[in-house]
Amino acid sequence: MSVGSILILPGDGIGPEVMAEVRRIIDWYADKRDLSFDVSEDLVGGAAYDKHGVPLADETMAKAQEVDAVLLGAVGGPKYDDLDFSVKPERGLLRLRKEMDLFSNLRPAQCFDALAHFSSLKEEVIAGLDIMIVRELTSGVYFGEPRGIFEEGNERVGINTQRYTESEIDRVARSAFELAMKRDKRLCSMEKANVMESGILWREIVTEVARDYPEVELSHMYADAGAMQLTRWPKQFDVIVTDNLFGDILSDVAAMLTGSLGMLPSASLGAPMENGRPKALYEPVHGSAPDIAGQGKANPIACITSFAMALRYSFDLGEEADRLEAAVETVLADGKRTADLLGDEGVTPVSTSDMGDAILAALDASL
Repeated sequence: MSVGSILILPGDGIGPEVMAEVRRIIDWYADKRDLSFDVSEDLVGGAAYDKHGVPLADETMAKAQEVDAVLLGAVGGPKYDDLDFSVKPERGLLRLRKEMDLFSNLRPAQCFDALAHFSSLKEEVIAGLDIMIVRELTSGVYFGEPRGIFEEGNERVGINTQRYTESEIDRVARSAFELAMKRDKRLCSMEKANVMESGILWREIVTEVARDYPEVELSHMYADAGAMQLTRWPKQFDVIVTDNLFGDILSDVAAMLTGSLGMLPSASLGAPMENGRPKALYEPVHGSAPDIAGQGKANPIACITSFAMALRYSFDLGEEADRLEAAVETVLADGKRTADLLGDEGVTPVSTSDMGDAILAALDASL
C-alpha cells in the first residue's frame, strides 16, 4: 500500500550514516508491513554548498514543498566555518523552516528505562519521563525587527526585537492543545508575563484558546521557574508550549534530562496541505558531529525515532510508530549501546549499522 511521499536530506557529518539506517527501516515497512513510501533524496547544508554554491538549491526547496514529509539528518561542520553568514550550512535548514512555514516545533524528552542512570538527575526523578515541548518556531526574538548592531552615540548597541502577533500565538497554542488531547490532557504554557508585554499577550491568547479545549487542564508558569522545575521534578509536566527563545532553551534543558542528545528526535509542523496533512520536517536534535563522521560510531536512534514521529504525525500510523519505538526500547533493554551511551562496565559499543541491525531484528520479532 502506498502511504505517501518523503524527501530525505542526509546533510553533513554523521547525517548520511544515521539516515542510511532510516532508509533500512523504511524498506522494512515496505517489505514486512506492505507500507511503501515514495522516497526521493537530495542535498542540504554543506553538501549542497559544495555542489551548488548555496546551502539549499531552489529545486530542492520546491521538492520539500510538495512531499508529505521531509527527513533531515544534520548540517554543518568546521569546513564551512569561514563561509559568509548567508551561505553557511545552517541557512539551508532555516530556509526550509521559514518557507515551509513550520511554526510548531515538537521536541519530546523521553527517558527509556534502560538509560535512566545516564541522566544527571536521580533515577527516581527521571525514570519513565515522557514530556513534549512545543516551541513556536517562526517568530519571536529570532525574527523580530528591528535587529542588528548599530552605532548609538560613541558606542555600538546590539538590538533584537521580541514580537508576536495574536495569530502566531493562536496557531501554536492550538497545535499544543491538539497534542495534549492525544496525551494526558495537561498543558503548561511558559512565558515571562511578569516583565515582558509579549508574555502578557502570550498568556492572554493561550487562555482564550483554552476555551475551545475544556478537557485540557491548562496551567501557566514563568519560563525561568519552568527551567527550575524541569530539573527539580520533570514528571509534573506533560505538554509544555512556549515561544521561540524560551523553547530553544527549555527544550535543551529537557533534552539533557534523558542523558544523551543522540537519543532525541524532533518534528516541525506547519499548516495542513490540500491532502489534510501538515507540512512537516523531521530531524534528530543532535548536530553533525564531524569529529566522528564516517567512523560508524554515530547513534542512529534519534534519526530513527524522528521517522517514528513522521509515521505518527504525517501518515496517521500511530500503531506503527509505537511498534518502531518499542523496538528501540527492546534493543536498549537488551544492552545494545553506541559509543555515546557507554558508561556501564563491560559494555562494548556497537556500530551505527549494528544498532540498525538490532532494531530491524526487534521489528521482525514484533510481527
